[in-house]
Amino acid sequence: MIDGPKILFLDIETAPNFATVWSIWNQNIGLNQLLESGYMLSWAAKWKGAKEILFDSVNKSGKDGVTKSAWKVINEADIVVTFNGRKFDMPNLNKEFLLHKLPPPAPYKQVDLYQIAKKRFVFVSYKMAYITKFLGFKGKVKVDHQLWLDCMAGKPAAWKRMEKYNKRDVTELEGLYNRFLPWVDTHPSYGLYKDTKRPVCTNCGSTHVNARGYQVAKTQVYKKYQCQNCGTWMRSRYAEKRENPKNVLTQVAD
Repeated sequence: MIDGPKILFLDIETAPNFATVWSIWNQNIGLNQLLESGYMLSWAAKWKGAKEILFDSVNKSGKDGVTKSAWKVINEADIVVTFNGRKFDMPNLNKEFLLHKLPPPAPYKQVDLYQIAKKRFVFVSYKMAYITKFLGFKGKVKVDHQLWLDCMAGKPAAWKRMEKYNKRDVTELEGLYNRFLPWVDTHPSYGLYKDTKRPVCTNCGSTHVNARGYQVAKTQVYKKYQCQNCGTWMRSRYAEKRENPKNVLTQVAD
């Protein structure tokens, strides 16, 4: 058994759709107005525990090449961490894989930090740019819409800026993951990947896990634990075996 899952931090950038319009207000764009569909411009990724930030683009490898390189790295991952990846990054990548006649990559779990943010916290904005600055990170590289157009036109300076922008998103994503980690109650369990008989933190894999009393559920009582590395709270898988006191009643369904 391996000593933990292979966790990949991933972010993609896509080209906009091009269409002809007669107004910029409250438009429904027909398919006959669509000139060109959007496509993946670039991707950046980083393995947890590695220093290197991977990057590829249509400028370097063409549309087919950048799609295949993205497929290859995802195919090696056990867990893919994104920000809004469930609705944007991964479906867009799946579309590219389908278009370029690639099979689905090997099954992987997803941790979408946007969904964690919406579920666990109240922020003024749920954009990554706001959350990372609010939490004291470097924040996203400042760019505007013209950068995407200049990249599509093949301008070298624009592509250099895009690579910096894309890679910064990945390093910010990793920092945000580490800060959110004890709050991620749906994280794939490290215990399934580590070959040890000691209790293992579900979220970070640390064996520095201390018992912290008991957690009382609706009808059962469980041992409660906290990771001393990342702060994640956990409970034992199995309920404590104890006689049910005569004065503890259970609800009867209607």
